Amino acid sequence: MGRSVSYPSGAIVAFTVLEVEAEDDWEFEYEWLRDDLRERAAKAFPSLIPHDGWRGREDRILMRNAYADFGVSVYGGLVAVWIVERDDGAYRDADWRTARSPRAQRWLSQIASRFDAVFGDYDCLGHMSNGEGVYTKRAA
Repeated sequence: MGRSVSYPSGAIVAFTVLEVEAEDDWEFEYEWLRDDLRERAAKAFPSLIPHDGWRGREDRILMRNAYADFGVSVYGGLVAVWIVERDDGAYRDADWRTARSPRAQRWLSQIASRFDAVFGDYDCLGHMSNGEGVYTKRAA
């Protein structure tokens, strides 16, 4: 599969697909995906709580905790499920007072392999010169 999808810089990313049979079903399938991701994330990482927001114009935040934003980005059916250190004003203000960033990076590194196991269905093999990614489905 060759496509590309954006996600926040520095994020831990797992890839899957959004399969939509009819164009009219796209919004329903996307809403189902968001609900499913929230449910799995809450079960795997109980410190995450629901949050509705955006990082930029394409990266939707679904949940967050004291350290990280958990979200989803979709392009052409390819889905990037990501988790990344928070970058909002309240977090930066709190980090200035209590140095949260080192703890955030440590927590993210501790959950990286579990995050990939819970959310990843595809592996990114690399990128072509035009930026298109090449992905392969993982063996079941």
